[in-house]
Amino acid sequence: MEKFTVTPRFCETDALGHINNTSYFIYLEEARIKFFESLGYSMNLNDWKFILASTKCDFINQGHFNQKMSVSSYISKIGNKSFHLEHEIRCEETKKLIATGNAIIVFFNFKEQQSEVIPELFREQLEKHLVIK
Repeated sequence: MEKFTVTPRFCETDALGHINNTSYFIYLEEARIKFFESLGYSMNLNDWKFILASTKCDFINQGHFNQKMSVSSYISKIGNKSFHLEHEIRCEETKKLIATGNAIIVFFNFKEQQSEVIPELFREQLEKHLVIK
């Protein structure tokens, strides 16, 4: 399971004083990038192989400005051409679950503009992060 810490900025909160719902998708995007980097993929757009087919976020508890949160990422499912990346956002101090997220990511050939079967070597990397709950 990959993990990183985020500290919400004041501009990411709303008039009610908690983190705005759109900010969570920024945290989830950062988690995806860090996950790919942990697998050895850089953000080199000439060699990028992934598209985001679907994403969602469930808001469990309120998060607030300057509250340190940890974002954990793991794989929940690996298909032929896609995989599911799950995220949990927790308050670092209390370990309280703030939000959960999910992304369905497709292995994609941008030159041919079509999805491709996940290569075996990459599948093996994903399997190291597979968690079945």
